[in-house]
Amino acid sequence: MENPCDNTTNPRPHILVEGGTEFCLGKFDGKRIDYDFYKVLAYLNAKGKSLFGEKFEIKKEDKLTFLKLSSYLVQDSESCKKMQIDLKKGILLTGPVGCGKTSMMRLVRHIVPHKKTYEIIPARNITFAFNHIGYKIIEDYGNGRCYCFDDLGVEPRGRYFGDDCNVMGEILVSRHDLFQKTKILTHITTNLNAEELEDRYGSRVRSRMRQMFNLISFDRYTKDKRI
Repeated sequence: MENPCDNTTNPRPHILVEGGTEFCLGKFDGKRIDYDFYKVLAYLNAKGKSLFGEKFEIKKEDKLTFLKLSSYLVQDSESCKKMQIDLKKGILLTGPVGCGKTSMMRLVRHIVPHKKTYEIIPARNITFAFNHIGYKIIEDYGNGRCYCFDDLGVEPRGRYFGDDCNVMGEILVSRHDLFQKTKILTHITTNLNAEELEDRYGSRVRSRMRQMFNLISFDRYTKDKRI
């Protein structure tokens, strides 16, 4: 996996430290990092233990998903092309409850500390904020920052001074407008499949999501890792 590195302040952007141990993620020639996926996995496994506890381990069945997300984050155009991932779109990560979507999105962004990535915001928290603050919340999340909206589809319907609102649906429309104008990306994790997303947010939003996202899916039979 190759990645152009624009960081001039860190002479060793390919070396990350976790728990006092240095992890070399690949080779750096001063301009580009040639990532070694197995070394990236070793780092992610160590970082995962730091974030989620010593019982954390990357499962064999999840390695392909980690490869896709890691290739995407380091902007490896060749690998992404082979896996049909468009670097100009965001990530829509789907899978059953407890399969590890949120943990994975929290974890993989650490392999590129020299780059700005995304802020993870639970969709339900946005709806709760809308219920208190109102429509300003929709404006706030239509701004120029990169977000990962977590657990899309489990949030309640918004209600402000008697008005019902499909808050996340409206935010996704705003994010689509932003994407069209500026190419700023949005990412999502969800338990819902395509049909369920359309039922929840309507065909208008679903059509825009096709333009905005790469679909990366866990197998529907993936076990709940929280049990």
